[in-house]
Amino acid sequence: MSRATVSRRLPLVWLALHRRRRMLLSLVLGMVVFEALIVVITAAVPPTDLFGGTANPPDAFKAFSGSNGDVSIASYPGLLGAGLTHPFWIALQLTAIGALGAAAVAADVESGTIELLMTRPVSRRRLLAERTAALAAASVLLNAAATATVALGVALSPDLRAAVPVGGVFAAGVLGCGFALCLTGPVLAVSAVSRRRAHVIGAAVTLGAVGFALNFVALAWTPAAPLRYLSPFHYYTPADALAHGTVPWSSLAVLCTAGLTGLAAAFALLDRRDLAI
Repeated sequence: MSRATVSRRLPLVWLALHRRRRMLLSLVLGMVVFEALIVVITAAVPPTDLFGGTANPPDAFKAFSGSNGDVSIASYPGLLGAGLTHPFWIALQLTAIGALGAAAVAADVESGTIELLMTRPVSRRRLLAERTAALAAASVLLNAAATATVALGVALSPDLRAAVPVGGVFAAGVLGCGFALCLTGPVLAVSAVSRRRAHVIGAAVTLGAVGFALNFVALAWTPAAPLRYLSPFHYYTPADALAHGTVPWSSLAVLCTAGLTGLAAAFALLDRRDLAI
């Protein structure tokens, strides 16, 4: 199917991606460069050398390796997993989710163009559906860039290839898409009711920052351990996927359920909203 055909059938998808093409290109390039750097460091320096010769760093480091405890950050899967839960990785994901999530509804309400858009034969559900598809495409593109970079690095390094199954790299990529969906749903729900794009971007940042903080505290401080179930980072465990070579389906199901619930709420809220207010 040609690009022209896609733009005719899904004009809002194409327009959303086209308007933010430079941002998306920058995010993808940033993701590739960052993950390549992580792979180079991981392959060049034995993991235990980075942590004073110990294979069991403090529990707090579990939050940075993307594991619930099965995989130490002082290992090849742990270090590669750290590259997939690093604040820079999170920031790139949140930038795409926040920018495209805000553009779904809130940006048009803020700029006053939503009423003009609604005068054309475009239903509210189609508007949200196509802009959700654009956000999903951007998130998949970012995770595919990270996955492809790590997979290439693993394939080119004998040490990494011996410790990390290639299937585990792709399993971590699938889990990354689930994580993006988990945040996308609630962010779109905020966009469906908000009049300001800043509110949507703030919601995306808050979900990411608070979620990471909850998981960190829960892993580092035993009395707070139950809080980990409230964080998407408890279910997004790329290091476990890298080490075991399989997708943790129960965790992926939780991430997808949270995201789809938020998305359903977004459609329901937009249907009931007075766009003139």
